[in-house]
Formats: sequence, structure tokens, C-alpha cells
Amino acid sequence: MKKILFPTDFSEAATNAFVHALEFAKVVKAELVLLHTFEIPVYDSQFFPENYASIYSSIELAKFEMFKDEIPKLRAIATERKLDDIVIKHRLMDGDLIFNLKNAIEEDKIDFVIMGTSGVSDWTKFFTGSNTSSVISEVKVPILCVPANAKYKKIKIIGFTTRYREKDKAELRKVIEIAKKTNAKVKSLYVRTSNTDVSDATIKEWEKEFAGENVEFLVLPSDEVKETILDFILYKDVDVLTTITHKRSFFESIFESSFSKKIAKEVSVPVLVMHET
Repeated sequence: MKKILFPTDFSEAATNAFVHALEFAKVVKAELVLLHTFEIPVYDSQFFPENYASIYSSIELAKFEMFKDEIPKLRAIATERKLDDIVIKHRLMDGDLIFNLKNAIEEDKIDFVIMGTSGVSDWTKFFTGSNTSSVISEVKVPILCVPANAKYKKIKIIGFTTRYREKDKAELRKVIEIAKKTNAKVKSLYVRTSNTDVSDATIKEWEKEFAGENVEFLVLPSDEVKETILDFILYKDVDVLTTITHKRSFFESIFESSFSKKIAKEVSVPVLVMHET
């Protein structure tokens, strides 16, 4: 892993995620590319015939000045955490966030994205924020999404949810590689419902195939899938929860139940979103 893209709006949520990005960059020996995007509002030139160009210039200048003022604050965080040896580069781009993200990923050959959520303090709106869900849908490299109140701690256990589909193996191997770099253990969860179609033979085959890796396979019988995943996060000390993009619509609904709202603030762990290959 060579380059990590960190999109930021310089909000409190983004600054919190920056700490995660710094620490992760240190572990995997990568450089950080900070991206700040802004959209210039569209004005009708017939109403501003004389100062039409100056309006745009002043907006761009203001954004540049803000960008210039905020960067030293982030570098101060790096210095405070004794991580100022990490290479940090910057991109200030006007236009659509998703368009600029995809361009930055392609042009800078980005391997990984780390971003904060849109300032929500729990997971009830985590996957439904327009920016976060759009990024998850459109960007094809792994994304670590950090809730606003998820304070950084060393990653010791990475949770991985699976339905034992053959294509999930490739993503599990990627997670295992990340776990090796962070010296973490992977705990793979399958919730076996009463109408399951996964055989014991399939589960045994996975256990045999990954026998040499630091992976624990957990099969929990329950028809309450959402609550079981939340229990898994809470009681198995999961530091990062991995999901695959085909499950995003499912995860959007996880945090809507009254049960989940009660404990939402207790499960503020980053979510690592993998993309099917």
C-alpha cells in the first residue's frame, strides 16, 4: 500500500478521521494525499454582468485561503502524535466531490481511502448520508469510514461478515493482508438463520482453506441478523467492521431498529468497505 487518500471538509468529524488516517499510514508505511473539494455556485451572468468573473475569483480565493489556514492545523496534529515524518500531500479541487475523488484516485494511483462520516454522532444515519453512500457506491478501492465519535485505538480485531459466497474469499484475503500489517486478528461472522442455504461442508472448506491464517470463523444461529451483528461488534471486541458493497443496502437498515438506536453510541467503530472484484 503506497498512497492513502483522505478527503476532508475540515469539520470536527473529518479531523477525528485524520488521526485514524495518520496512524494507519504509519502502520502500512504509506503517504497521505489530503483532498478538499468545493463547488462554486452557478450565477446567471445577466444579473452580474460587470463583476461576474470577480465573484468566482473571490470564492476561489476564499477557499484557497481557508485551505491554506487549515493545513497547518492538521500538520500540528501529526507533530503532536509524533507522526510528522509521514509524507502529506495536498489537493484543492473545485467541482463535484465524487468526480474529484475518482479523478484523484486515478491520477495519484490511490490504494485506499479514509474518510469521516458527515458529522453524525452515531450510526443511525451512517450509511444514509448522501456523500458517504455515494462514495461507497462509486469508488472502487477499499474505504475506511470513521464515525465522528470513534476515537482512535490500535486495531487488534477486524470483524468480517460473510455469507460464504465464493467471491467473498478474495475480499477476506485482502482483509487478512491488512490485518497482518496491523498485527490484528480477523473474526469472520456468519449468521445462520432458519432458512440458511450454507452447508456445513462449505464452512469446513473455508476453515481448511484459511487454516494457516489468523482467522477465527464464527457461526451464530439466529433469525435476528441485525441484532446478532451488533452483538458481535460489542461482545467480540471488534475494532473495525468489514463489509462488502453488495451488503450496503442491508447495512443501511441495520441501525433503524429501536434496539440499535439504544446501543448505537456503543458501537462507534470504523467500517472498512470492500468492493467486489
